[in-house]
Amino acid sequence: MKPILIVHGGAGDIPQSRVQGKLDGVRLAVKEGYKVLLHNGSALAAVEAAVVSMEKDEYFNAGYGSVLNLAGEVEMEASIMSGQNLDVGAVTLIKDFLHPISIAHKVLTDSPHSLLGGQGAKQFALEKGFQTVPPESLISENAKAALNEFLKRGEFGRTEIGIAEGGVGTVGAVAIDTNGHIAVATSTGGMSGKAVGRIGDTPQIGSGTYADDNIGGVSTTGHGESILKYCLAHSIIKLMENGTDATTATKNAVTGMTSRLKNTAGAITLSKNGDIGIYFSSNRMAWAYIKDDKLYYGIEQNEVHEDGYVKT
Repeated sequence: MKPILIVHGGAGDIPQSRVQGKLDGVRLAVKEGYKVLLHNGSALAAVEAAVVSMEKDEYFNAGYGSVLNLAGEVEMEASIMSGQNLDVGAVTLIKDFLHPISIAHKVLTDSPHSLLGGQGAKQFALEKGFQTVPPESLISENAKAALNEFLKRGEFGRTEIGIAEGGVGTVGAVAIDTNGHIAVATSTGGMSGKAVGRIGDTPQIGSGTYADDNIGGVSTTGHGESILKYCLAHSIIKLMENGTDATTATKNAVTGMTSRLKNTAGAITLSKNGDIGIYFSSNRMAWAYIKDDKLYYGIEQNEVHEDGYVKT
């Protein structure tokens, strides 16, 4: 199997001022993950590397740059899943670490449990050697501005970050490696102005993340409460299991969720045969993928750019 990697940088009302930064970020992330695959790394290692790249970038709502809850704090969550044996690892209510996705991966490999949260997740991370960072070091100026805007308006927008500065978004990655194994990783700071302790779709397997070597893999982004009610990732997988192609399954599930729940979302999908699905009902969603050593990317509806061959 030729390796394939696809990433997204979040769906929503992304302002023009942030478009280029997000496009640069997803192209960098997909290259970082693809490098792992080219060196015979696993799909799990590749999706982690891609998400780690975006967790370091303030243009994304994950790791550094995560949005703030009502107390002005970062509370992050992440999940990762192996399609080989359906192993999962997820964390929620993470405050003091830069890379929640790496902690989630360690939950998958080193814990008898699948989802750890809050103080227990912090204790687990410390036991596994992860270093804490000052909580304020995770807060970007953009996240502060988004919370202030939310507090002024007092209502949630159609996107994860709020109204005026919309769509910083969840990040995610889906990969298939040379052995045909599929993995998915998703990470987020959640929803700007969320209640302390709010948990969204990202750490909930079947909502934000799903992978099955026999079918494919999906990572979602958008209005978290709607995604978790609709089990969006698993909805796409079930359509594919029943014979629907990746593109159609992704579009039908996302539009179905939006029609039923009146909120927007996006998803990236990869089938076991290497077919790609990308769809979003929001105004914009940053994405990029590498297939057959060629990089493609976009952010607008019905937009596909090609970067040409990736140097290997």
